[in-house]
Amino acid sequence: MSRAALLIGIGVGDPGHVTIAAVDAMRASDAIFVLDKASASSLTGIRQEIVDRYAPGTELVLVPDPPRDRSAERGTDRPDDAYARNVDTWHAARAAALAAAITEHVADGGTAGFLVWGDPSLYDSTLRVIERVGATMDLIPRVIPGITSVQALTAAHTILLNRVGEPIHITTGRRLADDDGRNTVVMLDADCTFRETAEPTDHIYWGAYLGTPDEILIDGPVGEVGERIARTRAQARERHGWIMDVYLLRRPV
Repeated sequence: MSRAALLIGIGVGDPGHVTIAAVDAMRASDAIFVLDKASASSLTGIRQEIVDRYAPGTELVLVPDPPRDRSAERGTDRPDDAYARNVDTWHAARAAALAAAITEHVADGGTAGFLVWGDPSLYDSTLRVIERVGATMDLIPRVIPGITSVQALTAAHTILLNRVGEPIHITTGRRLADDDGRNTVVMLDADCTFRETAEPTDHIYWGAYLGTPDEILIDGPVGEVGERIARTRAQARERHGWIMDVYLLRRPV
């Protein structure tokens, strides 16, 4: 008999961002699973708060997140290939850990819930990992969308994501050098790559810990605020042990 897997987008930290559909999905779950990073216990705490508020009594199962070895990505002539292999190995380890936890906590015919930061469709690996789990057991996934960090960023800065008639590009710091910078949302940029790729007059709207009490916002021309963002990011990561941030780069007309 198959099990259901509900991938539930829960926004980026504000319990008020949780949708009614997400609440219904949490309440329909026999157990809710979280890949738990030891260095980011406050993220787990926010998820526990959300479950306690909207689905009290539902078991929250913490699955230790397998470590990801990033050393293979350094010192190679083909870093993108090393990155892809490294992520594939990590995803396989995550799938094995989740498969064991689901088997233990959810009976055949039951429903497993997964709380996904932001939205399951945007730079998140949960759906890929669940598809791997489905190769080892009969698992039927369904996605419940959530508020993304992009939406939270533009709301926090009270700005529109695009200018009239212009496209929007969402990318990562790894790929930022390939972008034209007109309206570029950048995620996963631990190196603050904009300092090397953006023009000093490009406007940056940066945010970290969006939707949480620790939210930080900085905006201005890259030439004026770029180094302050880098310093602030490093200090915040040191203080909390983790950081989630995103920014919009906008080239002047």
